[in-house]
Amino acid sequence: MNFVSLMKGAALAAVLGTTTTLAPMQAAAQETFKVGVCYDLSKTYTFISPQVVQAAQDLAALINLDGGIGGKPIEVIVQDHGNEPQRGIECYERLRREGVFVFETLSTPVAIALIPRAMRDEVVMMQSLVGRGDAIDGSVFKWIFPVGPTYWGQAANDVAFIKEREGTLEGKRIGFIYLDYPFGQEPLRILETLAEKEKFELKLYPVPLPGNDQAALWTQVRRDKPDYMISWMFSNGHVVASREMKRNGFPISKYISVNWLNEVDLKNIGAEEAKGVLRGTNVAGSKDLPIIKDIITRLYDQNKGAGPRETIDDVYYNTGLAMYSSIFEGARIAHEKHGWPLDAAKLREGLENLKDFDANGLFAPVTVTAEDHGGGGKTRVEMWDGSTWVPQNDWTAAYQDVIWDVVKQYSSQFKMD
Repeated sequence: MNFVSLMKGAALAAVLGTTTTLAPMQAAAQETFKVGVCYDLSKTYTFISPQVVQAAQDLAALINLDGGIGGKPIEVIVQDHGNEPQRGIECYERLRREGVFVFETLSTPVAIALIPRAMRDEVVMMQSLVGRGDAIDGSVFKWIFPVGPTYWGQAANDVAFIKEREGTLEGKRIGFIYLDYPFGQEPLRILETLAEKEKFELKLYPVPLPGNDQAALWTQVRRDKPDYMISWMFSNGHVVASREMKRNGFPISKYISVNWLNEVDLKNIGAEEAKGVLRGTNVAGSKDLPIIKDIITRLYDQNKGAGPRETIDDVYYNTGLAMYSSIFEGARIAHEKHGWPLDAAKLREGLENLKDFDANGLFAPVTVTAEDHGGGGKTRVEMWDGSTWVPQNDWTAAYQDVIWDVVKQYSSQFKMD
């Protein structure tokens, strides 16, 4: 059954903007299903946040055309936090007073700052693709949902891909080049654990923000001669890295990027220059998917899209659809079980009942439970062939025993503020 056809109710366009008046929480909850989108729209993550916001608004509008959720429209409320934890907290508190009980931040620093509050307040906080790797432990982080692969899972899957190619990792040297702040540092725990397990040498190359100062590090890479480089950078960081790889004779075909490498980056590197580059991905990077075809036909062909039509070609748009399709499907399940009004506890139950959900092929199927708030953590590696991205393996979730050992180790240390 088509994902959109599952979501029936009354028809209203999604709302994007800042709410200026406060309404009683219960009344607001009965009027709409509100999603609080506290994003960096002005500083660090502007290379991705507009595409994700556009996707969220488009998906909400599409579902609203078919009646919303149980006769109530979805309302997407977006505010800027500038990737600053304090501003993220202010956004959270402001929207919570307006009846919002589900939040998304798209920022590791902001997510980490908000987790204790969301836990204390017992509201749902989505943490897809950012934040704490141990938050998949639903027995501890009861209100936090990192649906999809965490950075720990992505990094582990990259290591598994290298092992599959090389046959063994023993005696190999893997470099990890990363932005030296919480986003880039997040995979370190898993990479260090896997280096010990698989007996490979892990070489670390921290890059100061914003990622332009890499010359000395790549000179060191030339001396170290790693077999592969795993990269936790984004935007212009990849462009600078591509120039330094060429200057230092490191093959771009041995560079595996985190999922934050998109069409704009390829254009800035150059389609031919980027040929052979690898990236881990959590979504299918195509607009020939049922959900995107529906959006094009029913919104953009009717001049009702939330942003530029060309943005649909960006993999970050697909990423946004994946993130919000899980939220809306969780709300649909919650309504199916409990009816209106919805609240955080009902939504949590709905999310914990996602089973083999993939939004009609948009991403690897996820199954979320009360114990596992991640849903499986599958990714795959793609290679740029000069004109398109070519999958190099199937969707996979490697080293799950290792990941869960580390998850339990760190989640057991979590304490509320």
